[in-house]
Amino acid sequence: MGPTTTDRDPPQADAGPSRPSGPRSRPARVVILGAALICAACGLVYELALIALGSYLIGDTVVQASIVVSVMVFAMGMGSLLAKPLQRYPAVSFAAVESLLALVGGISVLVLYHAFAVTEAYTPMMVTLALIIGALIGAEIPLLMTLLQRIRAQDAGSAVADMFAADYLGALAGGLAFPFILLPALGLVEGTIATAGLNLVAGTVVVLWLFRRSLTKRAWALIGTLVAAVAVVLLTVLWQAEEIELDARQRLFRDPITHAERSEYQEIVLTERHRISGVDDFRMFLNGDLQFASPDEYRYHESLVHPAMSGPRERVLILGGGDGLALREVLRYPDVDEVTLVELDPAVLTLARDHDSLRELNDDALADPRVQALADDAFSWARAQVDAAAEPYDVVIVDMPDPDATATSKVYSLEFYGMLHDLVASDGRMVVQSGSPFFAPTSFACIRETIVAAGFGVAPYMASVPSFGDWGFTLARPSGAVPELSVPDDAPDLRYLSPDVLEAASVIPPDKVVTDVEISTLLDPVILDYARSEWQTS
Repeated sequence: MGPTTTDRDPPQADAGPSRPSGPRSRPARVVILGAALICAACGLVYELALIALGSYLIGDTVVQASIVVSVMVFAMGMGSLLAKPLQRYPAVSFAAVESLLALVGGISVLVLYHAFAVTEAYTPMMVTLALIIGALIGAEIPLLMTLLQRIRAQDAGSAVADMFAADYLGALAGGLAFPFILLPALGLVEGTIATAGLNLVAGTVVVLWLFRRSLTKRAWALIGTLVAAVAVVLLTVLWQAEEIELDARQRLFRDPITHAERSEYQEIVLTERHRISGVDDFRMFLNGDLQFASPDEYRYHESLVHPAMSGPRERVLILGGGDGLALREVLRYPDVDEVTLVELDPAVLTLARDHDSLRELNDDALADPRVQALADDAFSWARAQVDAAAEPYDVVIVDMPDPDATATSKVYSLEFYGMLHDLVASDGRMVVQSGSPFFAPTSFACIRETIVAAGFGVAPYMASVPSFGDWGFTLARPSGAVPELSVPDDAPDLRYLSPDVLEAASVIPPDKVVTDVEISTLLDPVILDYARSEWQTS
């Protein structure tokens, strides 16, 4: 029987257990490798949580992921170097590292959300948290390797292979658990805190069970105090998580929040203010961006819908617009036979059907028997319709969120408009919400030119919507001819749009006319760069 580690090394307050080599060491090695797997899974969950929150709040998944991943990988390298002195006391050091990692990782989402709501320091805070979490993750492997060698010495290559196999398997487990288990079952905040709890248990079991006999009273007291403190903080944060989130969220909005939920795709918030005059201000926000305000939404939706209804309109397609407000305007024409509405988020459709204030505002449009509302991705749905050679529509209304995020840029691409060209009848019309020609004139021009490149003739125009400012639209015909901007002769009573207003709306101020723009495609989504640069500086 060979000598143990403690036979070779001088006694330490944190020395490894005196275990012989051979079969008796196998359970201990399995425990350490299992801890490595769990800790790796937890570390990846923290990383994905930061990326997910950034995509929810900022909307730019590519940039958020790039910042978080690059900063964390850099910090992991630094953490590995900083862990060198800690290898003298690997058990206590590992427990301390995992306790701190559980603490920082567990509260990171709420801390970042609060920073976004209350301060202007979201990105610096995100980088700081990524640095801390990455450094702590980086310190894990050297300490675990030292603990592994304390149980049974083995050659470096085999030890590294065992440890990295466990680490990579843990990363796989964490990467799959995050979207398929944690988010659906617990949500982002509670899921991250639950992960921190698992992280804390995994980090302390290794120390308290495997190395219990070699720890001094002082080491026991240090580990116990630290673990207990972190557990108390995590439980307190979990208990108060909803209140903390609600308080931070309310700071983002002027009016009281009457509904808030995190759907599979976005954060949905409804606010409502009751004034003494009796006029309510009811608003919807998606990921913090205003979608409509009830005092003036009719200006936007009348301008979007009615010019496109000057012509055949038996079959109408609405892409986006799940709130039902554009649909409300379409259904005001009795000769409309059928309307297909394609909205990505089923939660928005549910609100449009069931929420009292929204139903009142959209005239309960989704309950109309002429309407077929589908929860689907507009791009994928349109491609399937083209592949099936589906019957074209007389009117296509594209009411999508602004192209300031990777996910939405594809519905402002040449490929998307090319598919829509096949879905609009030869004598039909398409209208696209095109952003603000005042705040984002280059983006507005890019949308126009991309639609032209898909074979449409276009007529851009704008409307004055106080909640948004001057807002733009592009009316298009698949024949390539420039469509006439007109209000239908049989249009219902409109509060804002009139022939004179529409004629004036067709005049884009010369200082906001941009002609030198590129076409936006799936592989080169220049609309994304235009929109980001213009809205960030407006």
